[in-house]
Amino acid sequence: MKVTISLIKADIGGWVGHSTVHPKQVELAKKKLEEAKQTGLILDYFVFHCGDDLQLLMTHQKGEENSEIHKLAWDTFVEVTNKVSKPLKLYGAGQDLLSEAFSGNVRGMGPGVAEMEIEERKSEPIIVFAADKTAPSAWNFPLFKMFADPFNTAGLVIDPNMHLGFKFEVMDTIENKVVVLSTPEEMYDLLALIGSYERYVIRRVWRKDGLIAASASVTRLSLIAGKYVGKDDPVLIVRAQHGLPAVGEILEAFSFPHLVEGWMRGSHNGPLMPVSLKNAKCTRFDGPPRVVGLGFQLHEGILEGPNDFFDDPAFEYTR
Repeated sequence: MKVTISLIKADIGGWVGHSTVHPKQVELAKKKLEEAKQTGLILDYFVFHCGDDLQLLMTHQKGEENSEIHKLAWDTFVEVTNKVSKPLKLYGAGQDLLSEAFSGNVRGMGPGVAEMEIEERKSEPIIVFAADKTAPSAWNFPLFKMFADPFNTAGLVIDPNMHLGFKFEVMDTIENKVVVLSTPEEMYDLLALIGSYERYVIRRVWRKDGLIAASASVTRLSLIAGKYVGKDDPVLIVRAQHGLPAVGEILEAFSFPHLVEGWMRGSHNGPLMPVSLKNAKCTRFDGPPRVVGLGFQLHEGILEGPNDFFDDPAFEYTR
């Protein structure tokens, strides 16, 4: 069964300041997506947040970059802004909605998007990550660890389906160009690019046989708006197991709190802190930058979950 997974996020008003979202924002977003599920537009959904970003996770069979799905997300963000954020005077109400009207696709309009169309395997574990107070480059280090570092991912050595390595699509966010680099043979070239994190970000990862493994958002709000309008707060979808990194190998990539750009006023560097959903609110110095990781078993497009992976004492040392 072919299924498309779409994770679309936007900061449409913080409660209080830039710390978290208001419960009424989540409530209205759930109502909108439930209506879409009942009409058959989407197969399933899950609404959550990381910091002050509202996250819409949806499954459907309409493929990537579908205008109906993107319009659903856009209309949801606009309605939540108009019916909740503005009446409650939430901080920065609608700040990620950089356009006045929908034009067929939310890319380039402010919201962050990660999507992948997959053929469901016999068992299809996926993990979605969302980060706040940071930029798309926050995924560069953990994605490299997951798919190119054998000391993090033993499957690169042991699993014959992974042994040939992976292909990384890297985007130059200034020139709006992409290049695909293959590991392990082009590992040094990959590191040369993704180490310049203010410019180069990993957008997709495939297995050498073309199986899609990961998809990340690459929206840079300042490059769209022409001025600072808040951090980009990226999202990421990763498939796990059976010829791909195990769940534990994917999560292990977040065990080291590497420095990411963002934090207070988007002008500092700070450690990326893995947290549970209940702790997904930014506080100290509008941070620290934090990430949530939610696991789902996908079956016929239905999202069985979430499993809140960072709600675990194993990450206490990292925190």
